[in-house]
Amino acid sequence: MIQIPNINISIIYPEIIIFITAVIILLVEIFSNGKKWYAQSIIALIGIIVSGYAVSNQWNSFASGFSEVLVADNFALMFKLIFLLGALLTVFLSIWYFRREEIQQGEYFFLILSSVIGMMILSSANELITAFLGLEVMSLPLYVLAGFDKKKLLSNEAALKYFIMGAFASGFLVYGITFIYGATGTTNFDKISMVISSRSFGIDPLLLLGFILILIGFSFKTAFVPFHSWVPDVYTGAPTPVTAFFSIGPKAAGFAILFRLIIKAFAPIGGSIIPILWILAVLTMTVGNLIALTQRNIKRMLAYSSIAHAGYLLISLVVGNGRGASAALFYLIAYTVMTVGAFGIVILLGEKGEKDLSINGYSGLAYRYPAAAVVMSLFMFSLAGIPPTAGFIGKFYIFSSAISKGFIWLAVIGIVNSVISVYYYLRVVVVMFMKPEIQAGRVVCFPVSLMVAIILAAIGVLQIGMFPQGWFEAVRYSLIGLF
Repeated sequence: MIQIPNINISIIYPEIIIFITAVIILLVEIFSNGKKWYAQSIIALIGIIVSGYAVSNQWNSFASGFSEVLVADNFALMFKLIFLLGALLTVFLSIWYFRREEIQQGEYFFLILSSVIGMMILSSANELITAFLGLEVMSLPLYVLAGFDKKKLLSNEAALKYFIMGAFASGFLVYGITFIYGATGTTNFDKISMVISSRSFGIDPLLLLGFILILIGFSFKTAFVPFHSWVPDVYTGAPTPVTAFFSIGPKAAGFAILFRLIIKAFAPIGGSIIPILWILAVLTMTVGNLIALTQRNIKRMLAYSSIAHAGYLLISLVVGNGRGASAALFYLIAYTVMTVGAFGIVILLGEKGEKDLSINGYSGLAYRYPAAAVVMSLFMFSLAGIPPTAGFIGKFYIFSSAISKGFIWLAVIGIVNSVISVYYYLRVVVVMFMKPEIQAGRVVCFPVSLMVAIILAAIGVLQIGMFPQGWFEAVRYSLIGLF
């Protein structure tokens, strides 16, 4: 008797909406003349908002489909909202930036939306092959986006480096999947857990090796040390809105799948995995912050800063329980708004071709454009974890979750690293408010689309930081059914 698989196409309605939106954008690019760029950006924004509405309608559905390779639980839906928020803000960042750089090509929005589809698949994946497919759908557009400014040599270099490192990461991941399948006979997360739990003997070395290879594959994507070497060059060379998107989407998607792997598939061998994650967290925090101290380029500083933030998020992965997962979700929401805001100010104060991105170029900014300096200071304070910002609450949540689980030294190392980061974040503030202006002729325009992104990010940083309780409840509620 032929068994009909459980399809349940309704669980991918948000992905279908994004896909249809991306196709419409391509059709506009092919068949329309005139000012296509603005029409395509509006279509992208509408598609993202409609997809977000579809995600919210699935809340509490706890559905699965396609023979249970995809799930639509609240955990996946919360991550999808983060991806869509990041994409929405990135589109606002991009509208004026690419007009200024004279590279208004409609396939840009197609690539952003295509990558979002991969992220959404990755967050819903309940099986290793599906996770790999989601990773590749996410990554391939990112390689193109890194080199989107084809006239710029650094952008071409960024695309090549990202592609080469991504290929290595995919190789590690596939190799790890083969070991897991060889050790358990399945790639489904729930079945992997059952097979491991049913064995009375010790840990299968093949299984542990498979997990390590998979972890290495995702470590490249989420920029864990020592798999971070591509980050500064790619972040610096890519167009700034793309850099903001890199900082948010792939990192969140990587943590979405890693939490599923550790909480569900490999929960029975969690005791053997925790020391590996502990070491990765310490290395990632420390290396990211120490190298960021020496940076004089604002984008490279934010690149190494993003590595350090991946280390803070790794603490929540070490904790691994419900409190750790909710702390990671909360921190990712906070990180999204404060990172987009910081890169938004970089775009606002930049010149065509991004000729001067040195931190010293911001000298005396407060005397000429005090509002821009104040908002940039807000984002720097939040990234440093200074109250009453979203970054402070996010770090407090992560460190307290580690202490509650008994990882006191890990929390102490995280706090020390956070203190170190204050130096290079506040250096930007000091330069803006306490150094004499060196570019007296600097003229800054305030385009509407860019200001929307910056204002929304600033409101988010303050609202999350000052009124976090509602956000706490939302992320905790998203974990129902996961544990």
